Amino acid sequence: MTARPRGRSLRTRLLLFVTATLVAVCAAMAGTTAYLQRASLMGELDERVGDEVVRSLGGAELYPDDRTGLSFLSENGHPAGMLAARLDADGGILSAAVVRRDAPPQNLTADQRAALRGIATDGSEHTRTVPGLGVYRIAAARSGDVRVLAGLPMGDVRDTIGALVAAEAAVAAAGLVVAGGVCAVVIRRQLRPLGRVAATAAAVTRIPLDHGEVAGLTRVPVRDADSGSEAGQVAAALNRMIDHVETSLAERQRSEERMRRFLADASHELRTPLASIAGYAELMNRGTDRVEPVLAWRTVSAESARMTGLVEDLLLLARLDGGRPLERAEVDLAAVAAEAVWQARASDDGHHHWRLALHLDEVPALVVGDRTRLQQALANLLANARTHTPAGTTVVVEVEATGERCVVRVRDDGPGIPPELLPTVFDPFTRAGHSRTRPPGTTGGSGLGLTVTAAVVSAHGGAIDVESTPGRTEFTVRLPAAETALARHPSASGHVLH
Repeated sequence: MTARPRGRSLRTRLLLFVTATLVAVCAAMAGTTAYLQRASLMGELDERVGDEVVRSLGGAELYPDDRTGLSFLSENGHPAGMLAARLDADGGILSAAVVRRDAPPQNLTADQRAALRGIATDGSEHTRTVPGLGVYRIAAARSGDVRVLAGLPMGDVRDTIGALVAAEAAVAAAGLVVAGGVCAVVIRRQLRPLGRVAATAAAVTRIPLDHGEVAGLTRVPVRDADSGSEAGQVAAALNRMIDHVETSLAERQRSEERMRRFLADASHELRTPLASIAGYAELMNRGTDRVEPVLAWRTVSAESARMTGLVEDLLLLARLDGGRPLERAEVDLAAVAAEAVWQARASDDGHHHWRLALHLDEVPALVVGDRTRLQQALANLLANARTHTPAGTTVVVEVEATGERCVVRVRDDGPGIPPELLPTVFDPFTRAGHSRTRPPGTTGGSGLGLTVTAAVVSAHGGAIDVESTPGRTEFTVRLPAAETALARHPSASGHVLH
């Protein structure tokens, strides 16, 4: 495969383009000037030739009997170098001579006369090259039987035009040199910011972005990111792209860190029940005299249930994160909340005070979604309040509905969530530790309850947030009302979707 030839730099191409443009402009100006000057000089020469023809014709008419004589050339006033001739009826040359300075006219030779043949006697100007004399501007005229030809040399006109072209070429060359130098300096200075942009981009490409911590990427200086110029716009766009890349890499690093922490926590949570089950199995294998069989099987059953719940939560999170659709049907949130409060009260043995408040007015709290998952999400919020608050805490569940959305609030008057945990309270395996008091003899959950709740709410097109201060913690779930949800998913009306 042949190597592709290396292209010229932008600076070189701009300089070449500007130089070529200047050359074309100078050439056009010089050509136009020379053309106009030549036309002016030729016009003046043609007028003089016409005058000489008229004068010669008048002089020849003074001698009507002399059909071939050129005696009129002896008169004063004829310029040196002028030639004149007498013509016959067919345009042939009868006699011809050229005026000399301080000398009588000199007759033309046969070759010179031959160069004058064929000129019509209509007064129009013609250009002929006369051997030995040069280029002439010639015209012929007649009056009755008198036919005269006269011509003037074009040497002066041609010399003037040549000198003019040479002067213009010299001036144009000098101007091109000066203009090229100025353009080179200006282009170099104007393209410096673009060079710094390229240097910044090259510096970023040398940074290993595929691994390690990425921060403080090089950016184009602020002075070069002025949006008023094209180079500044490129610099500003590059800086924005670098900001986006740095933000994306930082987010990727945080995601990888969360994933590592998630895997470590999940492994730890699974290892604990497995270790307990393996320990009791080993004891049972050594004989029933070492352990109470009923206690052993009860412990194994409890740890299995705990591990099963953890695995189910992990699978649910994976399905929701993968965009797996939930069942969709019309669900009454008020009924779901009432059932969740009843179950929480039944499993609490009177340690907490449970309240249900419905603010429905005339609008039912109807949503479209998966009743089982919504009930699980609300049960997780109540279990979180029961687990992390002391006995005697009042937990209130409020349900309200408007035409566009339904809101469920779970509020308790416990000690509150530590401020440092609020930003990550919905992350997997986040635990309050000793900062949230637990009832004596209870154990904490797996740390996935709030994560599952947030995922379920998000899968239903809703949002969840939390506010917490000592003495008041409130989780707020907002879901689109049934009419709004049906407008988004018309096929969900009246039946279950999978």
